[in-house]
Amino acid sequence: MHVWLEAARDRIAAAAEVEAATLDLTDDDVAALLELARAAAHDSGDRRNAPLACFLAGVALGRNPDAELETLAREAAGSQG
Repeated sequence: MHVWLEAARDRIAAAAEVEAATLDLTDDDVAALLELARAAAHDSGDRRNAPLACFLAGVALGRNPDAELETLAREAAGSQG
């Protein structure tokens, strides 16, 4: 994980009072989120949608830990594959 992102993860974990390791991103998580951010920014015509769409996917995952981030990101982006 990139140094800046790792530090941000640690600060978020501390603020949320959770273990930092529970917020680790896999390579697949990173790929899914970056693709969602790309689609949200470019396909919507408003780059501000990128972080907001990623946040919504994260909230959904937090509320349903059995969901898969890749599926949520693909659905949010409107991609079928």
